[in-house]
Amino acid sequence: MTKNYFGSTDTGRVRQNNEDTFIAEPIMNNRYIAACAIDGVGGYEGGEVAAQIARDTILGYLRIPSGEVLTMLREAFSAANEKIFAEKQNNPRLEGMACVVTLALADTENNKFYYAHVGDTRLYLFRDQTLVKITRDQSFVGFLEDSGRLSEEAAMSHPKRNEINKALGFDARIATQSDYIETGESPFLPGDMLLLCSDGLTDMIDNRTMTSILLTRGSLQEKTSALIEAANNAGGKDNITAVLVHNNTKPIKQVATKPVVVKKKQREQSQQQQEESPVIPPVRRRKRSGGKAMLVLVLLCIFFGGGFLWLLYSNYRDKKAVEETPIVQKDPREQRLSASLASSRIILMLDSTYGDTLRLTEPLLVGTDTLHIRGHGLVLKADSTLKGPGLIFSANCKKVLLDSLTLDGFDVALSVQNRGVRLKNVRFINCRIPIQSTYPVPGNLYVNGTAGDTTLRIDSLPK
Repeated sequence: MTKNYFGSTDTGRVRQNNEDTFIAEPIMNNRYIAACAIDGVGGYEGGEVAAQIARDTILGYLRIPSGEVLTMLREAFSAANEKIFAEKQNNPRLEGMACVVTLALADTENNKFYYAHVGDTRLYLFRDQTLVKITRDQSFVGFLEDSGRLSEEAAMSHPKRNEINKALGFDARIATQSDYIETGESPFLPGDMLLLCSDGLTDMIDNRTMTSILLTRGSLQEKTSALIEAANNAGGKDNITAVLVHNNTKPIKQVATKPVVVKKKQREQSQQQQEESPVIPPVRRRKRSGGKAMLVLVLLCIFFGGGFLWLLYSNYRDKKAVEETPIVQKDPREQRLSASLASSRIILMLDSTYGDTLRLTEPLLVGTDTLHIRGHGLVLKADSTLKGPGLIFSANCKKVLLDSLTLDGFDVALSVQNRGVRLKNVRFINCRIPIQSTYPVPGNLYVNGTAGDTTLRIDSLPK
C-alpha cells in the first residue's frame, strides 16, 4: 500500500516567520493516522512557541493509548492548553500567545475517523468529488458563514475574519467546559480523503478551487503543493498549512456465486421420474356453512378499504398543501442587513445598497450594545410570510438609535426589552403594534412595580 498521508507548511508571501505547524504520521502501532493543523497566535515569537508546545504535547499524549478515542483527544487538547497557559505565566514576553488546532485520527481498517477542534483551522471530508467542511469556525464571522448569513466569498474578505472566540491558551481550565472543544466521529470510506488546513489556505482560495485541485491526478504530496501554491498565487497573506489523509483501502466486494446449470440429461431424468410417480387424486372436503365467516370478512374488507382510501386522501391533501405553500426567496439585501446588525455599530441604508424599499421575510435580531441605524428614508416592509416582530432588540442593547426609517405592514414592528432604544423620525404604517415592550422578570421572587404599555417617551412629533 502506498503512503496515504502527507502534510506541508509554508510561510506565505507576506509573513517573515511561520507560526503554523502540523502532524502527519502513524501512531499507536500504525492503528491510526494522526493528522493535525496548528496555527499559532500571538506575534512573532509567541505564536511559534504556542504551536510547538501544542504539537509536542498532543503527539506525546497520542503515542500512549488511554481509553476511548474522543476522551483521549479532549485530554490531549486540555494538556496542551495547560502547558501553553503555564508558559505564558512564566514568560511575560509570551503573554499573548495561543494557538488554534484541528486534529483527526483516521482508522482506515475500520473505515472511521475521529476529530477534535478549537479555533478556525479546518477539517474537510472529500467524498464523491464533493468537499464538505466538518468543523465549525469558532469565530464571529465563522458563525455568520456557517449559519448562512454570509456567503463564502463575503466571509473570506470580512474585516473581522481572523477574530477568534476560542483557542488553546485563552482559558486556563477548558477541561471543565464541555462545549469548548468540538469533537466528533464519522465514516471514512475507501476513496475518501481528509483535508486539514490553516486559515492561510481558506482565506485565499475557495471551496471550488480546493475541490478542483483534489480532483487532479497525482500523489498527496503533489496535491498539497498545489493547494499551497494556489494560496500563494492568490496573495499568500498568511502562513499556509495543508495535511491530506487518503483512505486507499480497497472496498469489500461480495463474491458472486455461479448459477446452477441443469444439463439436458438431468432434466429428462427428472421429467421421467415425475411421469412415473403415482398420481394421488385430490381429497374433496365436505362444505361447511360459512355464512357468518363471509359476513365478517366483508365487514373487515370494508373497514380496511375505507381506512386505505382515507390514508390516500390525507396524503394527497398534505402534498397539495405543500405544493401550494409559497417558497420564500430571501433578498440578498436582507441577508446583508442581518449580517450588518450583528457586526456593525453604524449602518447606512443608502439607496445604492438597499434601494428605497426592503421586504423582510424573518425578524431582524439586534444584540449589540451600541448601534446607529440611519435609514435615509428606507421603507422596511413586512413580507406575508413573516412570523414575529420586524426588529427585535435584546436586553444587551444599551444605546441604539433608529433614524429616518419607515416600517410598513408589521403585526409587531419593534420588540424592545429595555429602555436603550431611541427613535428619530421613525414612521409606522399599517402596524398593529408599533412598539412592544417586554420586561425580564426574575423567577421565584416577588416583584413590585407598574407595568406600562410602552417604554417609549415621545419627545416631539415632526410637523
